[in-house]
Amino acid sequence: QVQLVESGGGLVQPGGSLRLSCAASGIIFSINSMGWYRQAPGKERELVATITRGGSTNYGDSLKGRFTISRDNAKNTVSLQMNSLKPEDTAVYYCNVEGLTTTTRLIYWGQGTQVTVSS
Repeated sequence: QVQLVESGGGLVQPGGSLRLSCAASGIIFSINSMGWYRQAPGKERELVATITRGGSTNYGDSLKGRFTISRDNAKNTVSLQMNSLKPEDTAVYYCNVEGLTTTTRLIYWGQGTQVTVSS
């Protein structure tokens, strides 16, 4: 059974930093990419950052430079370093894994971890 366990969320002041981590277990397929998406109340889920197994990264608009995504392929983990946090970054952050079987593209989501940026 595939399971994505997220950690690192919490309350931080504006300008502060947090590091999110996601560990995937039960993976029996080839992982194409891992990443993070976020969803604020009343808004749609949006891309934060993704990283492929080969290390190619993709960031949401206006996030590159503040957020940095990294991964450990051997451990099937992905991390998101978030710096210079703003109140608008407040959201539930979801870990995402995309994989491939011979004939099927698979997508999995973690349960989410809350990030709150407030004074």
